[in-house]
Amino acid sequence: MAIGEIGIVVRGQGLYEFTDQVSAWLAGQGVVEGLCTLFIQHTSASLLIQENADPSARADLESWLNRLVPENDSLYTHTLEGPDDMPAHIKAALTATSLSIPVRNGRMMLGTWQGIYLWEHRHQRGKRRVILHV
Repeated sequence: MAIGEIGIVVRGQGLYEFTDQVSAWLAGQGVVEGLCTLFIQHTSASLLIQENADPSARADLESWLNRLVPENDSLYTHTLEGPDDMPAHIKAALTATSLSIPVRNGRMMLGTWQGIYLWEHRHQRGKRRVILHV
């Protein structure tokens, strides 16, 4: 059993792939078989396993979610942190804050076109923390 942390720098809204960072961390743990759990310590970003070959799939996801959860909705009362904050919380609630990925022979059993992404829902730049456990 091992616990680690990955910091991911974000430049605003979007999907940030970090599959290679998880793979590198996992390789250093010496685990042959198990379950790798990822957990994001934020309420306005989320985790996602998604296609990593065609960027248009990710662009379409972002466009769709932004249309589903618009900024500046008159129903929002949580507005002190800006017009993107409440929509970011809703987007995080609709997606995932944790992922579980099987590990066999020391490698994650992701499909051919699957990558691990942090989905940043705010416009601001910064660093997000993802906790790893295997």
